[in-house]
Amino acid sequence: MSIIYGKRIRLRAAEREDVKKFHEWVNDPEVTRGLALFLPMSFTDEENWFISLAKRDQKEKPLVIEVRKGKAWKMIGNCGVFDLDPVNSSSEVGIMIGEKSEWNKGYGSETMSLLARHCFETLNLNRVSLKVYTDNIRAVRAYEKAGFVLEGRLREAVYKFGKYDDVLIMSILRSEWTSQKKDN
Repeated sequence: MSIIYGKRIRLRAAEREDVKKFHEWVNDPEVTRGLALFLPMSFTDEENWFISLAKRDQKEKPLVIEVRKGKAWKMIGNCGVFDLDPVNSSSEVGIMIGEKSEWNKGYGSETMSLLARHCFETLNLNRVSLKVYTDNIRAVRAYEKAGFVLEGRLREAVYKFGKYDDVLIMSILRSEWTSQKKDN
């Protein structure tokens, strides 16, 4: 796969040297607050996860999110497409902005827009969905800005930080994305 360019970001294939930064991010409680991760992850676990990626279909390998910093690119997170369903032409997507100094700059919504474009234009999908915790308000806003709409709610479906929380299901359809693209 080629590098996928947006206005301020690019998505590229994950490399072995990225694992150290991924390990740092998945062990930061602020970063993982909105993720399904809840236990510390060893560096060996993170390396084994990366090694296991070789067995995945190319379309489901994670992508590194980078932003332009002068003449160089800075890694700020990762994202990906998973649970690809070729019969129903759908998938789920996920994102992690691990570099906290880059939060609240619109990179999440830009990444999700770029990922949706990739899903519809490259992977020829019809429906792209995601799951997000209700208390992850910043993420919900980013997804809405990228065109995702609330589809449903799984009540008290996750237990984190000593309480049960709802999980929101959001999605965007090819027809919505195409219409949104024409409006811009």
